[in-house]
Amino acid sequence: MTLTERIPLKRSHIPYYIQLTRLDKPIGIYLLLWPTLWGLWAAAEGVPSAANLVIFTLGVILMRSAGCVINDYADRQFDGHVKRTQNRPLPAGKVSETEALTLFGLLVFCAFLLVLLTNTFTILLSFGGLALAATYPYMKRHTYLPQVVLGAAFSWSIPMAYAAETGELSSVAWLLYTANLLWTVAYDTEYAMVDRDDDIRIGVKSTAILFGDADRLMIAVLQGLALLALYMAGQRLELGALYLLGMLGAALLFIYQHHLIRYRERENCFKAFLNNHWAGLSIFLGMALDMAL
Repeated sequence: MTLTERIPLKRSHIPYYIQLTRLDKPIGIYLLLWPTLWGLWAAAEGVPSAANLVIFTLGVILMRSAGCVINDYADRQFDGHVKRTQNRPLPAGKVSETEALTLFGLLVFCAFLLVLLTNTFTILLSFGGLALAATYPYMKRHTYLPQVVLGAAFSWSIPMAYAAETGELSSVAWLLYTANLLWTVAYDTEYAMVDRDDDIRIGVKSTAILFGDADRLMIAVLQGLALLALYMAGQRLELGALYLLGMLGAALLFIYQHHLIRYRERENCFKAFLNNHWAGLSIFLGMALDMAL
């Protein structure tokens, strides 16, 4: 039996694998990429090494894809009962559980090969990132704060990128980590508001359910604290007006998101979630331009 025959993936299922990894919906890649670039630029205090830029960009794509696969595997019994997810490949029977786990393993293996091109400290940190990515999908069964675990997982690329560039971690890395964790909880609460009725019905927990009628207030508080942590990181990096302008752009986008979610309508809550990509980009552009000029 050849290696190809031993790997239970089928060429005819490639379109379903693309759906399973969400490569056809790159919003998650953007939400992971911008904070990773914050970490790289902050560590280098300017343009990072080309090698680390390539390693972490590819790593973001691979690990976001792996995270989507393991999330769908964990939720395979629930997704068929939720309007937004009932046609995903696993609940629709287009892909087997074995295929999903195999794809997850291959993606993580490829990501680890990339990490091996960095330093020992970054390699050790990568195990924490894998643990968070694999644990998050199961948290919604046990706690109303799965978004916090997601935030920890989505932010882990920041200390990894910082360590890869400098070989150490500073207060700046942890301020950026904290900012991104808070921001992730905010935007994933917007995302969870889309499914709140279905989640309550099937017994899945989320911050959107926990916050209840205070959901919009809590999102605003989390966004404000994220901006505060970003400001503190900027002060330590001695960033100036362009960085503050980038933060202002993010703040204006947050205000727009609150306009969208004011009536808690499904479609507009999802639009607010998607809008966060531009907030992350605004902060990155402010940081990069400030360091360049």
